[in-house]
Amino acid sequence: MLTIPRAVRIFLSSGAQDMRKSIDGLKAIVEAEMQEDAHSGHLFVFVSRRGDRVKVLTWDKGGFVLYYKRLERGLFRLPHMDPSAMAVEIDATQLSMLLDGIDYSRVRRPTPWMPERGEGKIDRSPGT
Repeated sequence: MLTIPRAVRIFLSSGAQDMRKSIDGLKAIVEAEMQEDAHSGHLFVFVSRRGDRVKVLTWDKGGFVLYYKRLERGLFRLPHMDPSAMAVEIDATQLSMLLDGIDYSRVRRPTPWMPERGEGKIDRSPGT
């Protein structure tokens, strides 16, 4: 399991990648096709043509880290992506579900609760 700080962005490559590519090949894709800085510390996710393998590239304290996962059964379920986009941004929850083989396009998130302005407001005026 990966612990990902909120400041780290996660980019999922929209095209299938050749899993023979290692750090240098994936770094070239990040910089040339995605037009992102491979040294930013963000996560760059690549899925194989067959859809059963995934690589995650990131920069960490002076060196690149490459995570690799192969599903023994089933395929990674990718979100719907605009064919003209080189990558889509996903969040840490979506990445976790993707790495577990869960089709998160079928998962419904509840509407986040936010307090209404004025609700439960404390009167801090003098004399109260």
